[in-house]
Amino acid sequence: MPTESRHGPPLIGALLRMPWERVHDRMLAGLRDRGFSDLGASHLSVLQWPGPDDLRPSELAAQRRMTKQALNYLLGQLERLGYLQRHDDPRDQRFTRIALTERGQRAARAMRDIVREVESEWEQQLGPERFAQLRLLLTDLNNHVAADRRQARTAHNATH
Repeated sequence: MPTESRHGPPLIGALLRMPWERVHDRMLAGLRDRGFSDLGASHLSVLQWPGPDDLRPSELAAQRRMTKQALNYLLGQLERLGYLQRHDDPRDQRFTRIALTERGQRAARAMRDIVREVESEWEQQLGPERFAQLRLLLTDLNNHVAADRRQARTAHNATH
């Protein structure tokens, strides 16, 4: 995708989306190459960092900004494929928790290895100093976004 168009230069959303799409495509291709050909794009939303391990499905759905029904559908698929299991929450039997199986843990490690490969390529393209600056800026931006989310949740909870 060009970085210019008849609509003008891309705004920050597109500038963040385009590299993410590259990472996403590389993860899918890399997973296929590593023997995880049964994983699809929708499964990555469940397995992406920081992963679903030890979360309740409702917590994961909120974290991934998807409906509980959509998440449970994906969890069922991943369970049938052998990537995760749902088990009773030992602290509260009314709930379940998610646990990655060994296969799920291998897939998660493969995803991180694939992203490290992409990062290494980008570091070579941008140079170590500029890549380190990019990582620092994105980390700062993510910290601000996380703080804004916490503040919005606190304000929401205070009014309800």
